[in-house]
Amino acid sequence: MRTNRFAADERAIEGLPIRLVIALVVGVASLGVMMNMLSGVGGIAVSELDAEPSPDVVTPGDQDVEVLVVDEDGDPVADATVVVRGDTADLEGTKTATTEDDGSATVTVEPSLGPNQDEGELEVDIKPPSGDEYVDRRANTAILVVEE
Repeated sequence: MRTNRFAADERAIEGLPIRLVIALVVGVASLGVMMNMLSGVGGIAVSELDAEPSPDVVTPGDQDVEVLVVDEDGDPVADATVVVRGDTADLEGTKTATTEDDGSATVTVEPSLGPNQDEGELEVDIKPPSGDEYVDRRANTAILVVEE
């Protein structure tokens, strides 16, 4: 009577640990390459812009507001378009200006408040300069309009 040769053969298990070690090494190496590729994606990331109006508190009437546009690192951004429009304060139309090399733009506004309104806000948005390195997704500092 002949017994099953494979059941009695103990050599088959010898290659299993080696194959597992090789698979583990290849997997770790592949993961390392993928993580390196993902960390390189940060180099093409965009920078969020922020507007810093001065003064940021005004009264109703005709006046100039200087808006400084900066990136995430606080560096000035040239050729960005600053857009100011009425929010809870009234503003006739939309006012725009383009930033200079120092990142500043002067916008002439003439805000007004409604009847029985003591304060309101003007919304400040930024249209980034051409190219893909800047975005303006977050809300910027609003200009507060208060009655004297």
